[in-house]
Amino acid sequence: MKPILNVSAYKFVELDDTVELRGRVRAEAQLRGLKGTVLLVAEGINLMLAGEEAKLRDFLGWLGADRRLAGLAARQSWSQTTPFARLLVKVKREIIRMDRPAIRPAGERAPAVGATTLARWLAAGHDDGGRPVVTLDTRNAFEVDHGAFEGAIDWRLARFGEFPAALAAHKAELDGKIVVAYCTGGIRCEKAAILMRQAGVEHALQLDGGILGYFEQAQGAPHWWGRCFVFDGRIALGLGLEPTPA
Repeated sequence: MKPILNVSAYKFVELDDTVELRGRVRAEAQLRGLKGTVLLVAEGINLMLAGEEAKLRDFLGWLGADRRLAGLAARQSWSQTTPFARLLVKVKREIIRMDRPAIRPAGERAPAVGATTLARWLAAGHDDGGRPVVTLDTRNAFEVDHGAFEGAIDWRLARFGEFPAALAAHKAELDGKIVVAYCTGGIRCEKAAILMRQAGVEHALQLDGGILGYFEQAQGAPHWWGRCFVFDGRIALGLGLEPTPA
């Protein structure tokens, strides 16, 4: 049996034809036998798909022919079976709900730090300018319980929509620090970093590529414990992006 390719990708970009686009995306994905979820939103696209390698890469090529969706940075991993039961293509109000319409990543991306740079900072305990570095987990509490950065700030969120209130309550704790927000693939931490900067957290950054990017690019994923929870049948991924027991 050939292994199944799994990809996750997102892009914040203005889409004004999500309903029409939904039909085309679903038809092309069905044609290739793909399973998973694609979210189409006025603020962009998010997808988690699995299928035969050639067919899935062909679909990504088709999607990228739309210049708005070109350059999707897809994180990939492998499994022996498809971790999704069916194909869902949805139109939603937000990729992930925050209820802060002024946060528009398509036009205002927060500064990002790469995986290898973050690993170096965490080893030193400070950034290249000598300022203390802390990591801030923007995921739900049950996700954090599967694994997280050592010593990460965890506000025990039940859902991402609670992040703005948690930030207001804890903002003083972040003063004077380099705050690196992180999440699974980058969506939540990208929005969180923008909100923090708007709230006056001067040195708020996002982890480029999220946890999955860190596993992929920082050899051995130093300063991380446990696994990374994913929202599919694999439950959680190990440092090599392989499915692991929950």
